[in-house]
Amino acid sequence: MTPVRVMLVEDSLVVRELLRYIVSRDPRLELVAAVASGEDALATLPVARPDVISMDIRLPGIDGLETTRRIMAEQPTPIVVVADSVEDSSLRISMNALRAGALSVVEKPVATTHAGYEAVADQICTQLRIMAQVPVIRRRPIGTEWAGRTSLADFAAPADLAGQAPSLLAIGASTGGPPALARVIGALPKTFPLPVLVVQHMGAAFMEGFANWLDSVVALPVSLARDGARAEPGHVYVAPGDRHLEIGTGRVMRVVETEPVSGQRPAATVLFRSLARQVGASGIGVLLTGMGEDGAVGLADMHRAGAQTVAEHESSAVVYGMPAAAVRLGAARAILPLDRIGDHVLRLADPGARP
Repeated sequence: MTPVRVMLVEDSLVVRELLRYIVSRDPRLELVAAVASGEDALATLPVARPDVISMDIRLPGIDGLETTRRIMAEQPTPIVVVADSVEDSSLRISMNALRAGALSVVEKPVATTHAGYEAVADQICTQLRIMAQVPVIRRRPIGTEWAGRTSLADFAAPADLAGQAPSLLAIGASTGGPPALARVIGALPKTFPLPVLVVQHMGAAFMEGFANWLDSVVALPVSLARDGARAEPGHVYVAPGDRHLEIGTGRVMRVVETEPVSGQRPAATVLFRSLARQVGASGIGVLLTGMGEDGAVGLADMHRAGAQTVAEHESSAVVYGMPAAAVRLGAARAILPLDRIGDHVLRLADPGARP
């Protein structure tokens, strides 16, 4: 098997050498370049031709966010952001890099003697290998990701809006999820009448920063879900790291440490299944971009319970894995590109709202 070609972009010599060591230990990876700045990255990219890039965010000169933007505009290449999970400002920039086209964020290694070093190193190598397989495209202006790739006639028509009044909205996402969630939830006004529960696959160290970032870019207030708290209308609750999120009776949230489902914790299937049990036909389930099949079975349970269910269309999904699995199961009543999902959800929750 041909190894994955990796380029490292990291200004700290110590961290760059540590990343070089981590990559060199994995026979499935081949280091083709290691540079200290965004300018060097842009100059080296056409020559090194990496399959995937490990990107630092805090760089001298052109920072990692702008470097990511330029790479995705000029020579699209899968990018994994390697970030300090503790610094809030670094996390905010990292989340914006995901909006600019980076695929995932992993924790920056500290030292080989650090207690969590091996887990962090394994996660970095895993993400580099996996993300190298993701087909990326030259970034278009926001709102045109799917333009020209299919016609509106190819989209499944939204379901009949008649039926039981909705009471809860649940959304699941993985790779490519942060910008997709920002787009969908950002389309909902402050007056949105339902609680919104979110499962986003991301390292546990980043979840609080992710929730804070999402809170800064959408109108609805966003926070991490707390066990035993009631889900209130017009609020967004994000599953915390390495815990499942469920809805219980009386819209009380449960944050539990049960076994992973489909290799994930939190898992969208766990959340969707709890909605199927607790609210039945009054639930709305949305499954966005992501690798694997998490959420598909749970969305099918919601569909059978009479809920409104939506899967992102292939034309806009960064990775058409999770929504594709839901479509194969016949779990989605509506299959829509990202830019149409927010309006559709708003019409479901408030039929009088203008799309």
